[in-house]
Amino acid sequence: MEFQHVSVLLRECLEALAVRPDGVYLDGTLGGAGHSREIARQLTTGRLIGVDRDPAALAAAAERLRPWQDRVTLVRGNFRQLDELLDNLGVGQVDGMLFDLGVSSPQLDDAARGFSYMADAPLDMRMDGEQGLTAYEVVNRWPQEELRRILYAYGEERYAPQIAAAVVRRRAERPIATTLELVDVVRGAMPPQALREKQHPAKRTFQAIRIAVNDELAAVDEMLRRAVPRLRTGGRLAVITFHSLEDRLVKNAMQEAARGCICPPSFPVCVCGRTPQVRILTKKPIVSGPEELERNPRARSAKLRVAEKL
Repeated sequence: MEFQHVSVLLRECLEALAVRPDGVYLDGTLGGAGHSREIARQLTTGRLIGVDRDPAALAAAAERLRPWQDRVTLVRGNFRQLDELLDNLGVGQVDGMLFDLGVSSPQLDDAARGFSYMADAPLDMRMDGEQGLTAYEVVNRWPQEELRRILYAYGEERYAPQIAAAVVRRRAERPIATTLELVDVVRGAMPPQALREKQHPAKRTFQAIRIAVNDELAAVDEMLRRAVPRLRTGGRLAVITFHSLEDRLVKNAMQEAARGCICPPSFPVCVCGRTPQVRILTKKPIVSGPEELERNPRARSAKLRVAEKL
């Protein structure tokens, strides 16, 4: 299918990055290249580095960014390898970084990818189709206690014990091979009142398994630790999250980078030598307005946090 994606908080991201025509910028989650295209438009002698794990996204982005190809470098990789990616390009520091941590619409809408609980497909959920671990392996081979743990930790699913137990019972009869088979198991494990909730009953389970398959939270944590040192003074870090686990990671990482002296109050002078690395520009995260939500309901849970390198 054609790789089409509606960029979330596009105007807000561009304002946050404060793009300079001669600057160097990194889009660590290239996706549909909507954010990257608008960054590239504003460059003259500058450079845009676009990174994605998904070959389909890179191929689509190359076509979409063709008018600005003289100032764009596309790289297949995982943003957790930020240092390696920049080192391989001979880039020391950049003027801005953007990370949109949501699953792109084409990945959700392409049934063959197995991300969606609304269409039947093989249990896959890999953002990089060449990696080994799939959702099928997680669902059919991981121990019950590990399933319970990820459902609770990554999906914040309050019925995690019941769902994990139901998965293990079903797979003992036959493998759970498709997304809708998994949805059926989840529905059967939940009490009637949970099935009446507005949110799809399998949403949290699918989120948890997707995070586990792609090791998303560990990747975000690694990226956040590497990003600030690779920013020039005055450079901006902008991160969009779509669920509370990621948002908490980003918020805590930015607050930690913004902290100064950590000596006990009783010390007459500072001995730790710690100084703030960034200034947080968003006391509260930026969220989508009514117009954007009308155009793109998937933007409802998006939160943008921004920090500036000191």
